[in-house]
Amino acid sequence: MTTTAVLAALALGIVAGLSVAVPVGPVAVLVVRESLVRGRPAGLAAAAGVATVDLLYAVLAVLLGAQVTRMLSGHEDQLRVGGAAVLAAVGLAGVVRWWLGRGANGIGPAVREDGAADPRQVRVWARFVVVTLLNPATALIFATVATGLAGQLGTDPGALVAFAVGAGAASLGWQCGLAVAGAWAGGRLGARWHDWSAPAGSGLVVLLAGWVALG
Repeated sequence: MTTTAVLAALALGIVAGLSVAVPVGPVAVLVVRESLVRGRPAGLAAAAGVATVDLLYAVLAVLLGAQVTRMLSGHEDQLRVGGAAVLAAVGLAGVVRWWLGRGANGIGPAVREDGAADPRQVRVWARFVVVTLLNPATALIFATVATGLAGQLGTDPGALVAFAVGAGAASLGWQCGLAVAGAWAGGRLGARWHDWSAPAGSGLVVLLAGWVALG
């Protein structure tokens, strides 16, 4: 296995990872909302959760690409509607949490006045792993774009590993960029804007989930 072949496989993985990560959807909005409301560490934990699932799907693409495509074929509508329902429930839960905790010192319940991040970052990571697993767009894109790219790699283990690493790294880099941008914006918003950023982000997730459900 030549270095050129490994680099080519890595580049294909980066293309696959970005093809999944770049389109703005409910999960991307949730990552920005997490960092906007809870700070950069929580946002980065959310980004890592999303990238973990993308890496998992990249591994499945190179190991079981054809089988995954056949398994998902014909079930796209069910995946889309079911995943949209879960995302809508996540968004609605965020709105309800804000409503029940509103009025505390003029800010939403998830905001820390000292700007500190949520210390339970492992739980943030796990929550975003679950949400991303249930997001139909991730599975469907990897079943098409990523699986098609992985099919160009052959069976060499070095190329397959490079492809999966490239996909995971590209996703992590993009999601971390969203988290950092959200945290930067959050640091420049006053308490009043913080109070409304949480329900606004959750409401946008609900709207995007409806768009996903409608195809």
